[in-house]
Amino acid sequence: MSFKAIQTAMAGQGYVASDDLAMAVHLALTLGRPLLLEGAAGVGKTEIAKVLAAVNETKLIRLQCYEGLDASQAIYEWNYQKQLLSIRAAAESGTVTDAEARIFSEEFLLERPLLAAIRQAKSPVLLVDEIDRADEEFEAFLLEVLSDFQITIPELGTITATARPVVILTANGTRDLSDALRRRCLYAHVGYPDRQTELAILKSRCPDIEAALAGQIVGFIQSLRKEDLEKVPGIAEMLDFAAALIGLGINDLTQDPALLQATMATLLKTEVDRFNITTEITQRLAGQAA
Repeated sequence: MSFKAIQTAMAGQGYVASDDLAMAVHLALTLGRPLLLEGAAGVGKTEIAKVLAAVNETKLIRLQCYEGLDASQAIYEWNYQKQLLSIRAAAESGTVTDAEARIFSEEFLLERPLLAAIRQAKSPVLLVDEIDRADEEFEAFLLEVLSDFQITIPELGTITATARPVVILTANGTRDLSDALRRRCLYAHVGYPDRQTELAILKSRCPDIEAALAGQIVGFIQSLRKEDLEKVPGIAEMLDFAAALIGLGINDLTQDPALLQATMATLLKTEVDRFNITTEITQRLAGQAA
């Protein structure tokens, strides 16, 4: 599939990808390499993995990273409670030896995202979300899995992927990633969309929206992002804002200042931002967008 075909297929799923991003996705799929997507929260990095899964009609498996994430939470665990109950039941029936022989079998294995990803019959999309939130030790461990696509469980042996997953990693810049990780991945920076791209996204998700209102919404959002904000609204917030306006019957951002200010709940997500973006500022931005 050419990068243009991928771009078209993604657009069919409601994702408007730039040429650079579509090419990065194309190369990652063609070369079988993980794709690292870096950019601010809310620009649509996670959505790319969801869209790729939809385009390929395959399963999306998500590993959400966080501080303290370890291998057992990412790969597999044994169901200790079920093992204990099985042993107790065996003791009552006098078959303890048989129970001990099978407590480390598939029956008691709890599959976590990495193990699930390499055991799929059809290549899934593995989303390693916010890898920069995980500890550096986990990042190093993840490199081994992504290099070999195999996992060793001492009691069961080595499990190798028969259908290698498409791997998408995202990072918000919480910490610097290692050079080793960057070398193993293709890379794309995902920024906030320009006006035309954001208009295309809005019209894709809200095909019945009036052109004038769509233009005002995008102009308003793009101006708002230039204000001094703790949390800059992303694409999802823009779509929530549009849905709120449509739901309230607003077709011009300047028609009802109080109602417009009320809809800022969809865009401003901290107390400081709600305090700083006053009705006067909202009206100024609405006037510029009109």
